[in-house]
Amino acid sequence: MPNIKSAMKRVKVAEKKTLQNSMIKSEYKTAIKKYETANANKDANASELLSKAKKKIDHASTKGVISKNAASRKKSRLEKKLAVKPVAKKTAAKKETEPKKETAKATKTTVSKTTKTAKKSE
Repeated sequence: MPNIKSAMKRVKVAEKKTLQNSMIKSEYKTAIKKYETANANKDANASELLSKAKKKIDHASTKGVISKNAASRKKSRLEKKLAVKPVAKKTAAKKETEPKKETAKATKTTVSKTTKTAKKSE
């Protein structure tokens, strides 16, 4: 046990931080285990559990419990294990919005051409 006051405080702070870090680590490990069991059973909610596990891993990464590279590696490995692929809703939504973007581009070009011709005529 240290004799200096600041060193005593450092010991207390280190103990608190160790508890916090172990709680965070336990949370993301539990989330990973839940996802892996659901994935092994090919449950429909495996993709939801995957997103929760990724969220917990990101939280651990931002708190400094694990490094960014370790978090990225863990998330990548979890995604590779996903047995039942979810239906992509974003691709269907993108197909519907693409024609709208083209018409918006066409109106922008016509507006810019008319303003240019108006400026030249002045």
